[in-house]
Formats: sequence, C-alpha cells, structure tokens
Amino acid sequence: MAKRFSCHKISDGKAQSDAIISQDRIMFYQVRPEDGMMEEKNHCLEGRIIAKKILVFPGGKGSSVVQQDGLYHLDRFHNMPAALIVQNPDPVLVAGAIIMEIPMVDRLPAEFYETVKDGDAVVVNADEGYVEILD
Repeated sequence: MAKRFSCHKISDGKAQSDAIISQDRIMFYQVRPEDGMMEEKNHCLEGRIIAKKILVFPGGKGSSVVQQDGLYHLDRFHNMPAALIVQNPDPVLVAGAIIMEIPMVDRLPAEFYETVKDGDAVVVNADEGYVEILD
C-alpha cells in the first residue's frame, strides 16, 4: 500500500519518478549538464545520475551564481531532477526551483525520511501538498 505524507509547497507542480537520496548538500554547478551526473568529488552521489529523479536532499550549497547557472544548464540539456524534496531550503534554491519550474516541497515528517529508500517510486504533488511512496 502506498504511503502518503503531507508536505509544504515551495514551487508548483507534480512529478513521479524514482527517488535518489543525498545525505550531502548539493551544488548544482557540480552536476554535469549533458547527463545529470554528480561530479563533485567525495559527494555521496558522486558518479550517480540525478536527472529526471525525485531528489531528496538536505539543501543547496554555493553562491547564487553557481547554483542558478548549474540549474540553468541542467534545464538546457533537459536533465533537471523531476522534483526536489528539501529539508533546509534557502532563498537561492527556492528562487531556482520557481524560475526553472521544478516542483519543490519541504516540511515532511521524520517518518518520510525514515521510510523512503533510494530507487523507491515517489510522487510529489506540490499543488495538493503531499508526497507519496508507491509500492
């Protein structure tokens, strides 16, 4: 049975894809735009593809210029994450999600983070305020 969790909408939209979970903050400038692969050395997602996935992560890092530029190039190559589930949103990340029209949510209960696993099929419905882990 699918598990549904309430959330807070940051940026409009809906998406469904596999979850990719990061314990580390993300600097989108360190993600290769041509394929969406994390290139940052010693990052927990180094060598993994975040393109078209539901990205579950603590928050962003880096200056506004590198964050926005990184998101812009991912969008240009159509390798943006499908949606963002963030624990600690910052103004730069929020602005990027809104400008690039990526569904983005936060304020999920601790149970969500204890339940979701890498590769789980996840629905993010920012418009209706829920995230669902599918069976």
